[in-house]
Amino acid sequence: MQTYAYLRPSAVHQKTAGRALALETSGGAGPLGATANPRFFSGFLTSPAAAAAALLAVADVAAARYHQPQLRASLDPVVTAGGDRLRFESFSGCCGVHARLDVLADGLDGDDPGHGTTNVDVNNPLREGLSRIGAGEPLHLAVGPDALEVTTLDGPMVEKKVPLPERWVRGFAETQVLTAGFDLRAELPAAEAVRFLRTLPRTGGRGSTTGWVVPAGRTLRPTSRPVPGAVCLPGPERLAALQRVLRHALGLRVYGPPAAAAPGASAASAWEVVLPGMRLTLTLSPDASRGFSGEGGVLTALAAEGSEEDAELIATLLAWEPRIDPAELAAQSGLTVERVRAALTRLGTAGQIGYDPADAAHFHRVLPYDAGRAEAHNPRLRAARALAAAAGAVRLGDGLAEVTVDDHVQRVRTGADGQLGCTCLWWAKYRGGRGPCKHVLAVGLVRAGQPEAAR
Repeated sequence: MQTYAYLRPSAVHQKTAGRALALETSGGAGPLGATANPRFFSGFLTSPAAAAAALLAVADVAAARYHQPQLRASLDPVVTAGGDRLRFESFSGCCGVHARLDVLADGLDGDDPGHGTTNVDVNNPLREGLSRIGAGEPLHLAVGPDALEVTTLDGPMVEKKVPLPERWVRGFAETQVLTAGFDLRAELPAAEAVRFLRTLPRTGGRGSTTGWVVPAGRTLRPTSRPVPGAVCLPGPERLAALQRVLRHALGLRVYGPPAAAAPGASAASAWEVVLPGMRLTLTLSPDASRGFSGEGGVLTALAAEGSEEDAELIATLLAWEPRIDPAELAAQSGLTVERVRAALTRLGTAGQIGYDPADAAHFHRVLPYDAGRAEAHNPRLRAARALAAAAGAVRLGDGLAEVTVDDHVQRVRTGADGQLGCTCLWWAKYRGGRGPCKHVLAVGLVRAGQPEAAR
């Protein structure tokens, strides 16, 4: 169970000089350590109506399940203060959509944001208050109570206990691995962005579809296959939350990996609506019925020799930077850039690292999870460690390894590009598209000398 303890509910208050948005915080971490109810910002939002609509979009995703929508799940959004911006994040209950609102320096008018991460209370009265905010009135934002409020209020007045799905924890890790491989694929001006997004369905009906779009001048056109430059649009109804901000949109940027070579393959993608002083990004998993938690992108980093010790070292050098420079961390730590990247991926399994495609950089946050929890709940990695530890289960050869599981043998080959492939059904089905299989992982563990007994 994840327990949120707030001093009072978040609310929109009417003031003589406009409205005040008070977002209550719970369980924060900052430079001085854990804080029950931290305060990260006090000031005005420069685009009140756009900010209110974008916050509602993040809350929409937190309350949604795009796969099996009859099951409800709602986790309070996470906010990270990075010194020059505020980032609000949420995951859908099905773990297939990640939402992030970046309120940049141009969107804030007040004290510089602090440093740290916390959850913020989102409730139905707050949503109603946000929906009534107009463009012509000032909106003061406070993220967390001030010192006087903390001392005068006697203990938490609002407590929420919500089951924390393991898939949601793992989703934070997988999302930053996937998006780190994205590039900007298309950029649309405001009018074309609004026109395109309004053509998308708002509900999935029976069986969600997966399509592709390709840049065509100043807009996007659908294509039946992943041609060069195309971007996958899996479950287009999952972009419905963007409808809230269309009247404030300044443009649309689309990010994705290189188009898949396999005709039937799908891919994740990120859709960023540019707003005044803000960016609202929805990242979609490769299929509406497929959450980020099963993608397997973190497995290689988790299995890498020394990655746990490297991650502990790198964690001491992080300070809620909005942009992390691996080369700078490598110079500070004495590690190679490759080992730093693996360490960042491992820290991502504890929710300590995110990735922003717009900046093409990782950023630091701290969530109340640990990397060991994500590893312990990954069946492929557990199975690979068991195979590597079993005497004679993995036999290495020159370019070919054999892995014995019960009464059958799988063969792991090293390709010309140095990548490993396997003869198992998992590899035949996904071709590495959902991370390595347990046999490939086991071979990597043994080659790296983990554990010693399997050498």
